[in-house]
Amino acid sequence: MQSGVQVLLILMAIAAFLGVVFEEVIHVNKAKVVLFFGALAWMVLFIAAPDPAFRERVQAALNHNITDIASLWLFLLATMTFVAYLNKKGLIENIIYSILPANITERKLLFLTGLFCFVFSSIADNITATLVSIALVVSLNLELRKTLRFATLVVFAVNSGGVAMITGDVTTLMIFLANKVEITHLLLLAFPALLAVLLLAALLSVGLSGDVMIQKSALKPIRGVDKVIAGIFLLTILGTIAGSLLFSIPPVLSFLTGLAVMFLVARFFNEDIENDPILEYIRAIEFETLLFFLGVLLLVGMLQFIGVLQGLTALYDLLPPMGANFLMGLLSALIDNVPLTAALLKSDLEMTTAEWMGLTYAVGVGGSLLIIGSAAGIVAMSKVPGLTFMTYLRSFGLLLMAFAFGFLAVYGVGLLVG
Repeated sequence: MQSGVQVLLILMAIAAFLGVVFEEVIHVNKAKVVLFFGALAWMVLFIAAPDPAFRERVQAALNHNITDIASLWLFLLATMTFVAYLNKKGLIENIIYSILPANITERKLLFLTGLFCFVFSSIADNITATLVSIALVVSLNLELRKTLRFATLVVFAVNSGGVAMITGDVTTLMIFLANKVEITHLLLLAFPALLAVLLLAALLSVGLSGDVMIQKSALKPIRGVDKVIAGIFLLTILGTIAGSLLFSIPPVLSFLTGLAVMFLVARFFNEDIENDPILEYIRAIEFETLLFFLGVLLLVGMLQFIGVLQGLTALYDLLPPMGANFLMGLLSALIDNVPLTAALLKSDLEMTTAEWMGLTYAVGVGGSLLIIGSAAGIVAMSKVPGLTFMTYLRSFGLLLMAFAFGFLAVYGVGLLVG
């Protein structure tokens, strides 16, 4: 491919990124911007193809990219539909508020939120954990600056929680399957990752001195059918984990099965009624978030195809492995961590166990540094009014401090077991 075309495609990716950053300035929805540049970039690849053989390569790469996007879309659709139903019926709110005391300080609530997000995302996927946690944060009706602190902690804690579990983060699973680390090494990541979450909670809690009154009197009564569907949701999560570990069943397939069971059970309980059809809950999900994902993944797939991501491995020739790993964590806030990790694994890097553990943490948590750097951040941005790229960026220093602490702590643990 001509270098001029590559430069044009990179400039288009940069323009899309700037469109997200300056959304509040240009008043154009970020999903529209990235979708435009993502689709246009692939059209440029087809038009600029020098011969039919190259055009076939572009087609094959696009097909692979679309398959990945479709899997993510369907997975998110199933997850969001479950959450939309349970949230509207008040079940999630009831469970959370039954655990929380009627009166709690903002500081304690911040720490409890971080702990809940960390544990929940270790069990469920990042998207589900973020949706549930952000629903709690928004329902507290705190002033904006405090809500932003809670949302920032949610994003960091959710990404940190899944990093030690092969079912919690795709990049962790990829590194494990490549035989770079053992399962026991990964489980040891949990302790330093949790310490990093608690450190960020401590930093964000500075200045919080008020109390939060948890209003429990207005909670909706929970019906039997809602409890059954909540049970199906929990079994779907557990089945996804078991199916992935035992039979390599794709998570999207498990969640679509769970969603279908939910529809059938609702019909059995006569819940699928004319004025509240169960299928209508699909309309309640955030399609803006899905479109944003579509545009971002199209752009990332294009960058991978033209070789930009593979070129990042040159950093390991210039820097010590741990320094390069740390930079990869920072880059994962700008570039999707899945193709980034895939590029690193394909380059056959020679690193110690401690260094591979550091990379696992870096690419799993580094996306938290920017709001657009992870699925959790994108979901949170779509759910919290006032949470934008720039407002989240105000906490960058605190996020970087917590991330660096966690990274060094993981490396230290790796040295002890390596």
